[in-house]
Amino acid sequence: MAVIEQDLVQTETTIETPLLFTPEASNRLLKLMQEKELDSSEYALRVFVAGGGCSGLQYGMTFDDEVREGDSAFVANGLRVLVDHVSNGYLAGSTVDYVDTMMGGGFKIDNPNSAGGCGCGKSFRAQEGDDEAEEAAGGCGSCSSH
Repeated sequence: MAVIEQDLVQTETTIETPLLFTPEASNRLLKLMQEKELDSSEYALRVFVAGGGCSGLQYGMTFDDEVREGDSAFVANGLRVLVDHVSNGYLAGSTVDYVDTMMGGGFKIDNPNSAGGCGCGKSFRAQEGDDEAEEAAGGCGSCSSH
């Protein structure tokens, strides 16, 4: 009897959806992918948190064709989404929406893990964050909060 050995490397973890996307947000992002001629079977939306911004941490989104080790992957209204392990902790339970007002349209993230943010909504302070990183962060230039 032959024994077959396989090395299995899992780089993508499918998890329960850590982020909720409104249909408006998903549709707008899928439309952006079409406009940029990105194949939705090859590309996904990467949502992440990075240091900086008025309040210490800022949100980021980009289209990515590379799944990295530790990424969580899920589908939201037909949109493939990737979130790295660190960002998952900051974004869990958040809702991504697309709002269109008379002043223009944009994506809005409602984050229950935020202890506050600046007026522009592009950055936030984590409930249990790194105070030094938040104090060292400069203003984003979008609002007058700093």
